[in-house]
Amino acid sequence: MSSTTASIADTLVVRHRETLDEALTAIRTRDHFSAYPESPSPRVYGESAAAEGKAAFEALLGSMFRVETAGAAGSVTTERSPYGIELEVAYPRLTAAGIDALLEASRRGLVGWRDAGPAVRAAVCQEILARLHARVFELAHAVQHTSGQAFVMAFQAGGAHALDRALEAVAYAYDEMTRHPATAVWEKPGRGDPVRVDKTFTPVPRGVGLVIGCHTFPTWNSWPGLFASLATGNPVVVKPHPGAVLPLAITVQVAREVLSETGFDPDLVALAAEADGDRLAADLAVRTEVRLIDFTGSNAFGEWLEQHATQAVVFTEKAGVNTVVIDSTSDFTAMCGNLAFSFALYTGQMCTAPQNVLVPEAGIETDQGHKSYADVAAGIGAALDRLLGDDAKAVEVLGAVVDDGVLARLEAARSQGQVLVESRSIEHPGWPEARVRTPLLVGLAVADEAVFSAECFGPVVYLVATSSTEVSLQTFVRTVTAHGAMTASVYSTDPQVLDDARAAALDAGVALSENLTGPVFVNQSAAFSDFHGTGANPASTAAFTDGAFVAPRFRIVQSRRHA
Repeated sequence: MSSTTASIADTLVVRHRETLDEALTAIRTRDHFSAYPESPSPRVYGESAAAEGKAAFEALLGSMFRVETAGAAGSVTTERSPYGIELEVAYPRLTAAGIDALLEASRRGLVGWRDAGPAVRAAVCQEILARLHARVFELAHAVQHTSGQAFVMAFQAGGAHALDRALEAVAYAYDEMTRHPATAVWEKPGRGDPVRVDKTFTPVPRGVGLVIGCHTFPTWNSWPGLFASLATGNPVVVKPHPGAVLPLAITVQVAREVLSETGFDPDLVALAAEADGDRLAADLAVRTEVRLIDFTGSNAFGEWLEQHATQAVVFTEKAGVNTVVIDSTSDFTAMCGNLAFSFALYTGQMCTAPQNVLVPEAGIETDQGHKSYADVAAGIGAALDRLLGDDAKAVEVLGAVVDDGVLARLEAARSQGQVLVESRSIEHPGWPEARVRTPLLVGLAVADEAVFSAECFGPVVYLVATSSTEVSLQTFVRTVTAHGAMTASVYSTDPQVLDDARAAALDAGVALSENLTGPVFVNQSAAFSDFHGTGANPASTAAFTDGAFVAPRFRIVQSRRHA
């Protein structure tokens, strides 16, 4: 590093050290910690922040986005707002013909970035996060109008919570890279003077990281891998989903600005925007220069990456069949209300949203007396009515349907079993062209496993009648072991059943929530405390965020000499 770069880097290390220390403490204690306020209130962000962020977003519409991509030729416009507004943002288009130039540029700054060391890299990453936080309202609008999330959810999940997850990845990366000393003197006693050897231990990056973004959570799912790779010294190519480019384009733009200002090569972070059907991710994924891949999306492409990108460490989050086992409850109304919110949040378009609800066909015991299978369905239906009865309020929970595939699956699910609670269409009061749907509840028998063992992404819930809670738990383990899950939940007043459910979750390798009846929901995941995914079942090969998520992104290389 030049003296100027070193000075700037030292300033950033001092500026962000306290936050890094707090994050390092949080990953060890697993207590509540957040560096970025989740409320978009003017009392938190100031009176003008919301208006300025909206104006910044609107200024991007219909324009050529300002970001450079080595190897790009021409431009591409691929996004459509689920709320119906015209985005028409154009980006430099990368095709297979430009990959050589892109990867050559990406690797050019690797040595300087590697030699900067863990503390400087962490501080530069934190500065990127601070700049992104300054644009959080603009990002929230970008996430809303590419993913279909309601604004507050886009602000929280796509902004503040995504920033926390990214900081968590930086903290884990720093922790793993500094676990060993940078230097040591090795002494071996002997008959005469001891043998002394000076040793150095340097974290060395693996190579180019490829982040393949998803449509529904473009920042929350992409930032952990992006910042884990960058903090450990790797250049990163960001390949967004064609339907959700803008949030990641802003991310890359900010990262490049900070890298340039701090004396590093801005091509350490690059945007690879493609046209629909280009299959750019597949072309990039098998390049020998690409040594790390972070992917969120379908089973088909996730499995293709795992099978074909053999030169890389592949971190995937794919589909799963998230399951709820209901045995009994001490608060039937609250249980139904908690489940209703989990089903409805963002129209079920979450990898953590529950899909299969397993209930004994003979019914359950509750604080309101015995409830039959039909009563459970009616209770969930009543809770959905309470939650979504006011259209103006309902849209702030539901958001908008992200694409035609969700609507197709919703329509097909009606014929898969008995419709217990019908889905309805809601007209959005602010966005008349938005496609808004409430959840569909379909009744199935345990014999219909061919139906409920496949993920039906979107607002479809299967209420599966089983012969007993024991069979429910067996079905839960079998389906999750075979097909994966990101979350699981159980309701019971029987301590033995809770113990059995916890053991079943360990067998299936999935995180478990027990008796959620308050303001915590199974499809929410808190940075610094909850591990998102486990890597222990087919739905994912990694967890956000733990040591295993960052440690494979670098290697320790030593040198030694006689002292």
